[in-house]
Amino acid sequence: MPATHRTSLSLPPGAAISSQTPPEIVSPSTFRRRFERDQMPSGFKPLFSFKLLLPSMIIQQKNVVVVNGIDQFNPLIQLLDQSTISDELLVRNSSTSNSTILLPINHFGAKGNGISDDTKLLDQSTISDELLFRNSSTRNSTILLHVNHFGAKGNGISDDTKAFEEVWKIACSLSSEAKIIVPHGRTYLVRPIDFAGPCRSRLTLRISGTIVAPRDPDVWDGLDPNRWIYFHGVKYLTVEGGGTVDGSGQEWWARSCKVNRTNPCRLAPKAMTFHRCKHLKVRNIKSINSQQMHLSFTACRRIAISHLRIFAPVHSPNTDGIHIVASVNVEVKNCTIRTGDDCISIISNSSKIRVRGITCGPGHGISIGSLGKNNSWDQVHDVKVNGAILSNTENGVRIKTWQGGSGYASRITFQNVWMENVSNPIIIDQYYCDSFVPCANQTSAVSIDKISFIGIKGTSATQQAIKFACSDSFPCRRLYLEDVQLSPYSGEITTSFCWQAYGSSSGLVYPPPCFLSPCDTCSIQQKA
Repeated sequence: MPATHRTSLSLPPGAAISSQTPPEIVSPSTFRRRFERDQMPSGFKPLFSFKLLLPSMIIQQKNVVVVNGIDQFNPLIQLLDQSTISDELLVRNSSTSNSTILLPINHFGAKGNGISDDTKLLDQSTISDELLFRNSSTRNSTILLHVNHFGAKGNGISDDTKAFEEVWKIACSLSSEAKIIVPHGRTYLVRPIDFAGPCRSRLTLRISGTIVAPRDPDVWDGLDPNRWIYFHGVKYLTVEGGGTVDGSGQEWWARSCKVNRTNPCRLAPKAMTFHRCKHLKVRNIKSINSQQMHLSFTACRRIAISHLRIFAPVHSPNTDGIHIVASVNVEVKNCTIRTGDDCISIISNSSKIRVRGITCGPGHGISIGSLGKNNSWDQVHDVKVNGAILSNTENGVRIKTWQGGSGYASRITFQNVWMENVSNPIIIDQYYCDSFVPCANQTSAVSIDKISFIGIKGTSATQQAIKFACSDSFPCRRLYLEDVQLSPYSGEITTSFCWQAYGSSSGLVYPPPCFLSPCDTCSIQQKA
């Protein structure tokens, strides 16, 4: 942010705003109409300088700068998220690039009646440096759109869905980069919503407050039960801000057939879905209590996911943290995930996936799959997990496939993973069956090839620390173990199990593997 930006004061309100061409004050209705009709005035540019208009008011000398003249409002430039910016923020000076924005103090709640104390408004309605935009020397600047200006209440009770829909429509229509602000300290109740692209320019959704879902699953009657917050067809989108997305999933879990088998099995929403998005960044967000999966990425390209905090109770069903489907060039780093299902799951035609710096547990670990369900063809390849801590999880690093499927899982590496009291630390299961009834034996299978486990250390909650249960028809090939040390969390020994598993090892591997065995089952034990 250039330090040369200054906010100037004009008294009285009718004083001249600029010595140049007067700015055009665009009313909210006119502004929206122009964007809807794509008839913004020619030469529209992002805005850089500001004048704060103060009608007559009482200002007590406490916690506020007493203004005497102009150019003395820099101490007020602090926190965007606690301010409410007027619709008349949308002002331009068509003759210059350094345009002027009017900020009438009345729009911050000041009464201006000479009786009411308006001090607090000057103290709390502060203006962010970010509001001055990022680069006043170029045209590549950001327009900020505050959800409260589109009617959002942020009280956690009123339905704010329409306001979010309207602000997205405007932001997506802008030719300049836009940032939607969901301010800190507010809770916004939002029903199922679509954020559709393509958009004309880069767009940021800055969630600093809380977005909460309706608690009642019946709200989804007649709607797609898989969706709550649904982004699709958007390029160059960033979702960030340090705030919270709360799926309010408790009633969904109570109705799940996995919790109570007398319940009918039904779909539940993913808290945030990104479908067919490109050049996507999702960072510094907390996602809690999702109805089902927390964040799902389907058919996306070039995704950067970082610094997420994802939490749900250990017994909440199907609450995967990060779910990657049919996506390419994905980086996931520095995330903490504690859920009732997989911390990270990678399935169905995904490749070039990089995962590092993950803290996982409780949950079901880091999984490739399941693949091949309902006799489908799936492939996952070129995946590297490098650097993770798993504690008290039901599985560690896992590949799971259904009988009857086809396709392949290949060139997958799990490296530098620490396990603490983890059941099934290393597991390949080609007989996966997530069903209330036994699955039928089938000869077809997803082939598994070139899978490496390097630097996997820690403690196993189960005696069997390594399990390779591979298909009779399609054995696992070119498995590789190096520097694996999995001691018992309690007890005397850990074991490895192999079925139709072919591979090699290097360095110290404990428990020792059982590759290339001709017998039906082979188990090797060794005392710790």
